[in-house]
Amino acid sequence: MAVETLLKDEATEEKGERARMSSFGGAMAIDDFVKTTLGPKGMDKILQSTGRGHSITVTNDGATILKSLHIDNPAAKVLIDISKVQDDEVGDGTTSVVVLAGELLREAEKLLAMKIHPMKIIAGYRMAADCARTAMLERVKDNKEYPEKFRWDLKKIAMTTLDSKILSQDKEHFANLAVEAVMMLKGSTNLESIQIIKKAGGSLKDSFLAEGFILDKRIGLGQPKRIENANILVANTAMDTDKVKIYGARVRVDSMAKVAQIEGAEKNKMREKVQKIIGHGINCFVNRQLIYNFPEELFADAGILAIEHADFDGIERLALVTGGEIASTFDNPESVKLGHCKLIEEIMIGEDKLIHFSGVEMGRACTIVLRGASFHVLDEAERSLHDALCVVSQTINDSRVLLGGGWPEMIMAKAVDELARKTPGKKSHAIDAFSRALLAIPTTIADNAGLDSAELIAQLRAEHHKENSNAGIDVITGSVGDMSELGISEAFKVKQAILLSATEAAEMILRVDEIITCAPRKREDRM
Repeated sequence: MAVETLLKDEATEEKGERARMSSFGGAMAIDDFVKTTLGPKGMDKILQSTGRGHSITVTNDGATILKSLHIDNPAAKVLIDISKVQDDEVGDGTTSVVVLAGELLREAEKLLAMKIHPMKIIAGYRMAADCARTAMLERVKDNKEYPEKFRWDLKKIAMTTLDSKILSQDKEHFANLAVEAVMMLKGSTNLESIQIIKKAGGSLKDSFLAEGFILDKRIGLGQPKRIENANILVANTAMDTDKVKIYGARVRVDSMAKVAQIEGAEKNKMREKVQKIIGHGINCFVNRQLIYNFPEELFADAGILAIEHADFDGIERLALVTGGEIASTFDNPESVKLGHCKLIEEIMIGEDKLIHFSGVEMGRACTIVLRGASFHVLDEAERSLHDALCVVSQTINDSRVLLGGGWPEMIMAKAVDELARKTPGKKSHAIDAFSRALLAIPTTIADNAGLDSAELIAQLRAEHHKENSNAGIDVITGSVGDMSELGISEAFKVKQAILLSATEAAEMILRVDEIITCAPRKREDRM
């Protein structure tokens, strides 16, 4: 039986060389696509959606760019996945991981042309990745014991992360914000309790960090504007039934008085509910849903601050931060967990009034208020800040630090080169290729800054031939500089994740020797 008839009509398969070429091509296209965003002088991309409203995103965050692409090529999807995982896991290095994986495949392609078997290449890559990781481990610094030095490390890491982003102009300001915010978490990596509020207007420099929690709501009319030692009940319940709302049902009454009776009954039900809520001994009530005028009056009379329609993230975070739980029934007060904070007051940011909860239970919550010229700037600022927060919080847990600016790649490439010389057989070609791929990252950083990358990499190589060199690329002066003097640092955890994910992804794509595409389902004519 001929193979042609094995697959359904219109299903296609690509074998061996062809399959490999198409998957490599896809991966390299993705690599080229994000390459230009790498490094302090990397460019941004504008992503425009074709959906309603044609929303625009301006970003140079690798994961954000790749998330927005709709791609058919299976190998390209693998690269998009690793950048997403990198973003979830350590928050930064999303572009680097794609570039490294793409370069590994580019090198592998040359090796395949030399008739070296994919499994041999994979074995060589594995050895090289281990060797590179060991080389990094030998050169990490760990200042966990010296709080002053460690804090300075964190700040340097945050500044290096922000260097390639929109916030690079005010990187010192934002690095301080990020470090302080993460320090307030006292060792927890739950970034949920750092809230970021974006308010257009002002410049990026006006962004600030506020202790506690800010809710983007106004305080209702006739209610206390300031409450000390607040007991907060966070709820998700309907408070909008003091009028007759009967949809799709018919009620026959013989006089208007009856309608008034029904309304009265509704009102009493509401009054009872409010009484129950007040019975919890609270002075602040935050509800996820609307609160009508009548219950709001009742709360105001009781001197209780009622906040309606708090957005869902807001209310979940508020419950988390104040140590309360979201309640929806109020029959037994003893089972409801109230939240607490020292002070609730109204503050102004720009044109808007917001409610500030300070002195919260967790003591670990804070809010970063971002100001900026437009919403696109703010969105990008938030993504950049998110990367910095992630990296700083990861570093607090794993306090090992490396220098940046292409220095780790040079260290790894040097070690991998030595390994290639010692290794007999065809694997040594693969190991050699791995070290060339590592050099692609500093090369790209230099290229994006419009520098002569070939010249710079050659200089770096020579510098690194000396023992314990700190040389890396100084993009600002366009020469080789001392990374420890320039204060360019990176988190070991990020670098390790980049190295391992990229190697695994490249290996996975290398193993492919056949791609089968299903036949599309035909539409039936339903005439």
